[in-house]
Amino acid sequence: MRAVTVVQKASRVRDMLAGIERLPLSDPAAFAADSRNAASAESYLRRALEVLLDLGRHIIAKGIGQGPAEYKEVAIALARAHVLDEAQGALLVRLAGCRNRLTHFYDEVTDKELYEICTQHAGDIGDLLDALLGWVRRHPQLVEGGCKGRSVAGSV
Repeated sequence: MRAVTVVQKASRVRDMLAGIERLPLSDPAAFAADSRNAASAESYLRRALEVLLDLGRHIIAKGIGQGPAEYKEVAIALARAHVLDEAQGALLVRLAGCRNRLTHFYDEVTDKELYEICTQHAGDIGDLLDALLGWVRRHPQLVEGGCKGRSVAGSV
């Protein structure tokens, strides 16, 4: 597993979460006042979840030697491999479902639902990212091969 890939993906998730934090989330009416907020929220959420799940897929493929294709399978595999604990795995399965709704059933996702996901689950995305990065830090031998001497522990 390349450490650079891990660092880039982690940075991208953090960028998307920072975008969510810049939205007017203190009040549902303020969020709904400008339709660009919902569009931004959808994009930030979907991309944060996709990159988080891609990072999980990368860890499973390179660090564990499995190759789950579907995002929900990635979450399950991360829990089975003890990269995530059972509760974190279940949470990631639910968030993978949110990503699937945002991607495939976007016309059914309401502005209210987007607001609720941003206010109630953006922190969960950050927590899951921290859990994945914690696993990477505890298993540097699985990531050091492609980083040309760069330490993952200091980068993520």
